[in-house]
Amino acid sequence: MITINDKKDCMGCHACSNICPKSCIEMKNDSEGFWYPLVDYDKCIRCGSCIKACPIINKSIIQNEPKAYACINKNKEIRLESSSGGMFTLIAEHVINNGGVVFGAVFDENFAVIHQYIESKEELGALRGSKYVQSKIGDTYKQAKQFLKQGRQVLFTGTPCQISGLKSYLQKEYGNLMCIDIICHGVPSPKAWKNYVRFRENRAGSQSQRIAFRLKNEGWKQYSVSFLYKNNTEYQEKLHKDLYMKAFLNDACLRPSCYACEFKTLHRESDITLADFWGIQNMLPEMDDDKGTSLVFVNSTIGELLLEKIKDKILYKEVDINQAVAYNSAAIKSAKYNPKRDDFFNELDKVSFDILVRRHCSDRLSIKIKRKVIEIGFSIMRVTGFLGIVKRILGRKIT
Repeated sequence: MITINDKKDCMGCHACSNICPKSCIEMKNDSEGFWYPLVDYDKCIRCGSCIKACPIINKSIIQNEPKAYACINKNKEIRLESSSGGMFTLIAEHVINNGGVVFGAVFDENFAVIHQYIESKEELGALRGSKYVQSKIGDTYKQAKQFLKQGRQVLFTGTPCQISGLKSYLQKEYGNLMCIDIICHGVPSPKAWKNYVRFRENRAGSQSQRIAFRLKNEGWKQYSVSFLYKNNTEYQEKLHKDLYMKAFLNDACLRPSCYACEFKTLHRESDITLADFWGIQNMLPEMDDDKGTSLVFVNSTIGELLLEKIKDKILYKEVDINQAVAYNSAAIKSAKYNPKRDDFFNELDKVSFDILVRRHCSDRLSIKIKRKVIEIGFSIMRVTGFLGIVKRILGRKIT
């Protein structure tokens, strides 16, 4: 039976609960709002299926040579509705046009984030756009397997650990399965998100009717968080000023496993990796109009075929993957543990969300941004060889 001795060793992928033949594993929220398996030992038959399905216990070693591209959807309307360059929509439409189904993260009626599948292009809007909350997989691994066994194409999108959970659950290769993951900073607590939604609605005196994490009306690089309420008022604030985004970017509300992520690598189990192409203004300024450019890693033959199917609908250019990662280090580096994290969660239900963020998230963000700028600068110098020149000029070690 599955046993969690250290919470950093579980990323809440639901593979164990999906595979259990006796349905004796329930994913329960802990005090921080994250899901962990709870085993009903009276029902458990000690078959070991849950252990075999755990992607942490059964870590896959991927040997591939991914390629990187800067990509833009030629459809300007879809691109503006998307988090970055609008690539997900094109791939998903291709799968649906071939009778397939698409799995991804959506808001439910209470604006909690869950995984579900769609079968029509009209439903794609719900899956489009970033959602900075850990999504609940539920029984979607089971659903995906049913569709695969029926011979239908399945596109499953999620974080790298969710894709690994799916592959570990399936325990065999399916030629009709396509997987897209993202460059993931880390997954915030669903409980913290729920508290923030309640805080915003109390301030507005109204329930939410639409929430967007990545509104581009002031540009892609300075996107805004937006709440549209049923009383027709709206809250809108740029990413570095929004309270929830401050907590997220300060790494104060992430899952324990995110600080030692097992899936930060360029050698991924997905077929395609999608991300914002931060640094595009330096690498390919001609592909930067501040409306969103996607960074795309093609990780497999299936990924190559998918990209080939949509090439007539995109602007694209291959780039050096190491240079691209210099601007997008979350692809390979875990979030840094925030020493105020425990205090954040200890007070999550005790104080107003604005007070919570002011106490535990206000100072570290500016320091983190400065450190990130320095880190990117050194990474670029290493890739270009300029760092060696600087070392020789200064005649001393630079790290």
